[in-house]
Amino acid sequence: MKRMFQIVAVALTLGFSLSGCGNPVQTAAGGKKGAMDMQGAAERSDDMLDAVLKAIEPEVQWAHGPTTTGSCDVTRRRTVMTIVSAGRREEFLDTVEKFWRKKDYRIKGINNDKEFPAVYAQTKAGFGISLSFRGEGQAFFEADSPCVKESKVADPTSEPNGPSYEGVYPLPRPNVRSDYWSAGAS
Repeated sequence: MKRMFQIVAVALTLGFSLSGCGNPVQTAAGGKKGAMDMQGAAERSDDMLDAVLKAIEPEVQWAHGPTTTGSCDVTRRRTVMTIVSAGRREEFLDTVEKFWRKKDYRIKGINNDKEFPAVYAQTKAGFGISLSFRGEGQAFFEADSPCVKESKVADPTSEPNGPSYEGVYPLPRPNVRSDYWSAGAS
């Protein structure tokens, strides 16, 4: 009976270690960090989203989308308020994909749909990040954490580079014109 208990204990320990919850999450510097919590994961997601938006030239205006939490994960969002014309969407996606590849993110998928294109990537630490175009050509960035320790999650601290639309849901459709990104849009 004692032997059976040991086998069950080992099996449970192995199962929990493979599930991902509570496992160390790699930090931005590449080191290991013991059991990141949801707030830490939210901050890491914010860093990833802020970095990709800063890499887009010319700059686009963005606002925070809603933060959602699951039982052990966090999703942060940024909504692009700049109009990206249909003729510029492929270039916009390519710019983002190249930046993610430079950061050594693994590209998990590309949707080449003409109306609703998207690109999906994942970091070595298991964070997912995506850019997708949806209704009326609005671009949305999302960063999803792997399973981490449960904790409270504060609002993002980065300031949008335009109106914050605080308390407005859903956010308006893209309404900012760019000489470059909006070229050819009506």
